[in-house]
Amino acid sequence: MKVEARAPTRVDLAGGTVDIWPLYLFHPGAQTVNFAIRRYATCEVTTRADRRIVLISQDQQVRETYESLMDLGLRASKLPLLRELVMFFEPRRGIKIKTASQVPAGAGLGGSSALNIALCGALARVTGKHYSRPQLLEIAKNAEAIVIRVPTGWQDYFPALYGGASAVHLDRDGVKREKLPLSFAEIEKRFVLCYTGLPHNSAINNWEVMKAHIDGDPRVRRNFGRISTIASQMREALLARDWHDVSGLLALDWENRKHNFKGISTPKIDRMIERTKKHGTRAAKVCGAGGGGCVVFLVEPGTKPAVEAELARLGGEVIPFSVSRAGLEVRSDGMGPFGEGR
Repeated sequence: MKVEARAPTRVDLAGGTVDIWPLYLFHPGAQTVNFAIRRYATCEVTTRADRRIVLISQDQQVRETYESLMDLGLRASKLPLLRELVMFFEPRRGIKIKTASQVPAGAGLGGSSALNIALCGALARVTGKHYSRPQLLEIAKNAEAIVIRVPTGWQDYFPALYGGASAVHLDRDGVKREKLPLSFAEIEKRFVLCYTGLPHNSAINNWEVMKAHIDGDPRVRRNFGRISTIASQMREALLARDWHDVSGLLALDWENRKHNFKGISTPKIDRMIERTKKHGTRAAKVCGAGGGGCVVFLVEPGTKPAVEAELARLGGEVIPFSVSRAGLEVRSDGMGPFGEGR
């Protein structure tokens, strides 16, 4: 039996890091705003006739073989997320897992969470275990926390599971996704995505900021209060298609985020944002936890090619994208190809 799965990555526009428990409980009305993109994390799970577990990461160029599930549990792995999920789903026969991603490692596009969701979907299908999408989210979130050994946020799992544009509401009675009815064509022509070539470590950056918040740093707490307010206003501006307000809020989110942790921006990121303004950039921010990775630029209509050309001249890697309407997709032997994600 062979099962393939894919899940889209995402671009976050406002409210990031506030989605880590329990930070959002200190900021009533906290939410994050993002949209899924057709840049996928993929996995292929094939059953074997023996009991061996084979783990393969095409991106990391790592291949590991274990004689059995028990052997996997007794040994360390260079692919700890794969190991953790296989141990959880407990396949009754041997399997081979092969993973790949269409975004660079450390890009800040939620690639690890998308891969996590794709793996959960494929392993659930292979093992015959029936979980709802909210249950898959819980499994993925808890597995990631075990692997990185610090608390994880909520927002990256929703675009991977459901696709489209989302406002993730972080409330005392639970975390809920609101599907935002936005014009994806408008998003695709107004935003530019660029990889700076400097991977970031979201676990470290988020943990440092979270510790400062929990320790009562008044500056960090004020910034998070502002970031929560900005996210709420961003949702309203997007729904109203008020691109002037979207621009101002994107810039404001970035300014507040830079004050939380000194390593969130870099000279190269600052230079890219400043140099592209004369070509059509209205505002920009780093995706994810910052410190490198990708930057999303909001540009004037019709200026996207000029901004992309300037970013390439500055040493950036422009990432073409479109919005993914679909989230997690899983297919088994005999099923047709994946849809277009639109």
